[in-house]
Amino acid sequence: MLRRRIIPCLDVSGGRVVKGVNFVNLRDCGEPVAAAVRYAEQGADEICWLNITAGDEAWGGLLEQVEQAAELVDVPVTVGGGVSSEPQVRDLLRAGADKVSINTAALRRPGLVDECASRHGSQCIVVAIDAKAEEGGWRAYESGGRRPTEHDAVAWAAEAVARGAGELLVTSMDTDGTGRGYALDLLGAILERVRVPVIASGGAAGPAHVADALAAGCSAALAASIFHDGTHTVEEVKATCRTRGLPIR
Repeated sequence: MLRRRIIPCLDVSGGRVVKGVNFVNLRDCGEPVAAAVRYAEQGADEICWLNITAGDEAWGGLLEQVEQAAELVDVPVTVGGGVSSEPQVRDLLRAGADKVSINTAALRRPGLVDECASRHGSQCIVVAIDAKAEEGGWRAYESGGRRPTEHDAVAWAAEAVARGAGELLVTSMDTDGTGRGYALDLLGAILERVRVPVIASGGAAGPAHVADALAAGCSAALAASIFHDGTHTVEEVKATCRTRGLPIR
């Protein structure tokens, strides 16, 4: 059985780690490279770096920070946020990212997933899905959760995998930052449709919530506030998961 992964998330804006509630009311949580090093030392299985205001920031500055992080941490780093073309995927991989996450650009032009998977391999292409509940299902949002799309989130998950996504990062906009736990209904609906790893995101208040998502079938769980605020360490989360009989790295 594949071991589950614990992934601290760095939402980066203006070169700083930030965290909000329901994608708004952001607060400063420190410098991203230092945070990546700290979490790697705590035993994180991966680091997820999402440049949430990428459209407003210098691409070169992001690449420099990614290069620094890649040199200093010994765990895989996934980078996303504002990635809109195959050359940008290439640049991030060359800078040291192990995987690249694509969201808005893939929703607007789904063929981008095909292009990136064909050129670089599905193993390094992650499609991120920001979903919000609506009557009868969930809608996928773009632009950092600011704009609804015509895509049903579950159907889009299946299409993204069919086009070559090797992994899905699924964030519930309804639970993000609330501490109410992950949206297990959303995650379950997607898990029924795809056969690639699904990363749960949005809503963890502690180790028990992480264990719930992994027990539901997710291959990994992403969390931010509980690590940034020092409420729990990566090892504390892993210890709880082990007591639930989950295979943890």
